[in-house]
Amino acid sequence: MSTRLSKTLSLFLGVVMLLFGFLKFFQPFHGWFDIQIQQSHLPHESILAGKLTEMLTGVLFLLPWLRRSMSPVNKNYILLSACFLLFTQMAVAIYVHLQPAVPASVLPLGIKPPVIPGFVLLLGLLTAFDVWKQLRAEKA
Repeated sequence: MSTRLSKTLSLFLGVVMLLFGFLKFFQPFHGWFDIQIQQSHLPHESILAGKLTEMLTGVLFLLPWLRRSMSPVNKNYILLSACFLLFTQMAVAIYVHLQPAVPASVLPLGIKPPVIPGFVLLLGLLTAFDVWKQLRAEKA
């Protein structure tokens, strides 16, 4: 079903997204994330939604490798769904990083330029491209 690239990337992204979503329920990450959302003028509901969708994205990246009975096509569609969610989340993260009111001290590693979300976005796009290529090969 999968190339080594998409398997490695999806496992990595799954662990990273699940872990970071989970950590945002605990201090100091909880406070930092709240400040990021508030200073970006995003709706208050974005705080809980952001945490839960990060964890959901992580689960979707990991699910195809935890359930072996799933068909290869279904696994690919789940991975593409995870990539779409990741793309959306990283677009919001880049927006947050670019907001002048958001201090660098509440961002990952204190880095104001959106380097980390850009890198994660790139990994998600590489995964999506590889999975999409596999789906097209299976249809041919």
